[in-house]
Amino acid sequence: MKKSLLLFLFVLFSVSIYGQQTVVKGSVKESLSFEPIEGVLVVIEKTNLKTLTDQLGEFEFSEGITFGEQILTISKTGYSTKRFPIVVNEGKTVNISDMTLERDVSETEDLFTITLSDDELNDDTSGADNISGLLASSLDVFQRTAAFEFSSSFFRIRGLDSNNGAILINGIEMNKVYNGRPQWSNWGGINDVLRNQELSLGFSPSSYAFGGVLGSTNINVRASEARPGGRITYSSSNRSYTNRLMATYASGLLKNNWAYTLSIGRRWGNEGYQDATLYNSNSFFASIEKMLSDAHSLNLTTIYTPNRRGKSSPNTQEVYDLKDIKYNEYWGWQDGEKRNSRIKEVNEPIVMLNHYWDLNDKMSLNTNVGYQFGKLGNSRLDYNGTDLINGFPQGGGANPSPTYYQKLPSYFERNFPNDLQFAYLALKDFQNDGQINWNSMYDANLSHAQNGGNAIYALYEDRVDDTQLTINSIFNSKVNDNVIINASVGYKNLKSENFAQVLDLLGASTYLDIDGFATDIDEAQNDLLNPNRLVNEGDKFKYHYNVLANELNAFAQAQFTYNKLDFYLSGSVRQTQYQREGIYQNGGFPDSSLGKGEQLSFTGFGAKAGTTLKLTGKHVFNVNTGFISRAPSVQNTFSNSRENHNIVPNVSEENIMSVDASYILRSPIVQSKLTGYYTKITDASEISFFFADGIGGDNAVFVQEILQGIDKKHLGVELGVEAQVTSSIKLKGAASVGQFTYDNNPNLYLSTEPDQESVDAGFVNGFKDFGQSQLKDYKLASGPQRAYSVGFEYRDPEYWWFGATANFFSNTYVDVSPLTRSSNFNTDFDGNVFNDYDEDLARTLLKQERFDDYMVINLVGGKSWKVGDYYIGLFASINNLLDEVYKTGGFEQGRNANYRELRDDKALDTPVFGPKYWYGRGTTYFLNLNLRF
Repeated sequence: MKKSLLLFLFVLFSVSIYGQQTVVKGSVKESLSFEPIEGVLVVIEKTNLKTLTDQLGEFEFSEGITFGEQILTISKTGYSTKRFPIVVNEGKTVNISDMTLERDVSETEDLFTITLSDDELNDDTSGADNISGLLASSLDVFQRTAAFEFSSSFFRIRGLDSNNGAILINGIEMNKVYNGRPQWSNWGGINDVLRNQELSLGFSPSSYAFGGVLGSTNINVRASEARPGGRITYSSSNRSYTNRLMATYASGLLKNNWAYTLSIGRRWGNEGYQDATLYNSNSFFASIEKMLSDAHSLNLTTIYTPNRRGKSSPNTQEVYDLKDIKYNEYWGWQDGEKRNSRIKEVNEPIVMLNHYWDLNDKMSLNTNVGYQFGKLGNSRLDYNGTDLINGFPQGGGANPSPTYYQKLPSYFERNFPNDLQFAYLALKDFQNDGQINWNSMYDANLSHAQNGGNAIYALYEDRVDDTQLTINSIFNSKVNDNVIINASVGYKNLKSENFAQVLDLLGASTYLDIDGFATDIDEAQNDLLNPNRLVNEGDKFKYHYNVLANELNAFAQAQFTYNKLDFYLSGSVRQTQYQREGIYQNGGFPDSSLGKGEQLSFTGFGAKAGTTLKLTGKHVFNVNTGFISRAPSVQNTFSNSRENHNIVPNVSEENIMSVDASYILRSPIVQSKLTGYYTKITDASEISFFFADGIGGDNAVFVQEILQGIDKKHLGVELGVEAQVTSSIKLKGAASVGQFTYDNNPNLYLSTEPDQESVDAGFVNGFKDFGQSQLKDYKLASGPQRAYSVGFEYRDPEYWWFGATANFFSNTYVDVSPLTRSSNFNTDFDGNVFNDYDEDLARTLLKQERFDDYMVINLVGGKSWKVGDYYIGLFASINNLLDEVYKTGGFEQGRNANYRELRDDKALDTPVFGPKYWYGRGTTYFLNLNLRF
């Protein structure tokens, strides 16, 4: 009886004590979706009490609490910080549930995104394809660093091309069929309406698509989910454009169940950082949504962002030494203005209709229709205009490029070593001018036209006019609190019309549409159906064909979420068909150029799985693995689609296997993530075009180089750390240590015109098999393979902030030439090894160039004000503060195709055909001022 009484009193005392315990608890949710936010830092100011919200967005303090009036602060990267006054009484519970956080209106991280210019994200050259999907800040410190600090060095996450990630807008995939990459210019300049994004990194699950090795990003532009209000923004920069003006307004959901978002913008400038890189872009966006009922909603979106910009050239080191890193060979003076011959113009409107259907409170069906059309053009000069003399083409002009090898000092040093006055004169001419001479081309054309001749020089553009229809349905079901099912089916149809179009005949009125390099009049015809055709400005010429593509795809996924363990399983299938349809009958390939060629069919599939172990609230482990088999892109399927139906020999699906594992630490002070990864790509194909000297001996041939059966290996480690050392100061760091290499010796083929010149070089019907290219263990030219960043950020309670980072880059390599690593390198015209071949010297000649390591320091800062109901934000950044000069990429020229050619060229102090490089920008700035209401 006494024991029972004592036990009762002990329990009663314990309950009494517990009932008198002081507790501060609550929860945090996202302001628009009202979904819980995990990892929010919760601080009781002027105390040492800090904690993070859990998976349900909840937190609790129960020890060491100071009584009386306190300030509770909640903050998370990418969101606005909030402060709540609370009163803590002894033995009482303070419960603040459903506090909300909004996306950061001061745009601290978000403003970094608008410093990522189009040319940093995507270009036509291998040196400028960049980060996949990073249009906005991720909540992962490493991803943010890669986007905002590493991007100017053309760093690629895990060394992978952007075609390994999927970009979606309202659930519709935006990656191009031609090369698998997103065309960033299609939605440039509408940043304010692209803020609502859902990122899935790597193989992590997405509710919209299977994705790729680099994950997927869905940009939600539904009018009803846009943040209500308006924003006017002005920006100034010396990077790509010099000025930008944007205005955006979102109504939110109105009482009549309508919602709309409108945005217009303009970016312009006569010149960016490189010489004569003009920029002219307009942007229009409209999204209108009608909530038909509680279950149905219909959204119509239109995006129209026409833009024109001048390109800049890669150059040899000789050219950079004579000029500087801003030098651009593509322009020249005309009537007192800089005229760029290489203009990229993108004009591809997008229209989307989206239907949202809530089947019940746990199931939804989203059906989307997207239609994209318009044009993409890239201009260039043609200098091979001819006339028919006695029935055969004669004429042509000198190469107008100021960096043509026969105009540079190195050419004269090699060919006239005993009379260096020629080299000196070439040096002075290039230093004093070194640009395209538009007037001389006009004079040549006008003079020739007055004597009854055709244009010698012409400006034309390579055009791609795509018409694409995309239809898909996305199903989501929350089976219970632990299980979510995602699935989708989709169809894509593309007609891609490809042709060359005359833009400017430079004073002349006609141009003879034949191949001036051909040795036979029939082979010279670009179109045997219209022989010896004379074309005018605006006419199509040279080549004309369609690519027809169809794609069916489906994916299904199951996600399982529990207190300590999450895991998922996902699978996909994709059926792809390509067919080339020739409009012209090419004289070099009369039997394989006109009409429809073979219909190619590829079946790809994917499977991935992953698990997350939440050991404690602070320690999380994550593993993802997957396999993808996918169709080759159109670009890497047809060996020379401009002239014939021919396909890459033994072309097949490309296979990708990848695995990564991560450890995540989340504490009130330190948040970090350490990831190790391994990716293997097999059976890939690549095609390139160039003029090669030394084919089958000493023959010079314009070739299509086909590299087939490529294996690549990507392995490495990623680390991101940030520490909130005080309420105002945050330290941050990131590191990427990778090794990206060729993992086999792929097959090498060359194709060219089947003329006497190619026969002399050992080609049969314009085709030659060179066996294997010895590329195994050569490094991939994928930007810096090692990158490190350290920095800090200070945020003042008065709403201004400042940050600085130091970024270190190393292990950047030149893109090697496969042809010089093939049997052609050491083989003479008779098939025997060169009698003067030196293996030791050859090994030195073929050593891959590694660029110098470098460091770049960046500064950022901002201030925001609230004036009545208006918010004013100011942001500024300076990149490469110390004006560091560094190479970001480059490629070996293929002209030195054999041992003798390369040996003799590299024996010079300044090689004639040295590698061409891209350099990073020097010191640049970006300034942004916005008004939000």
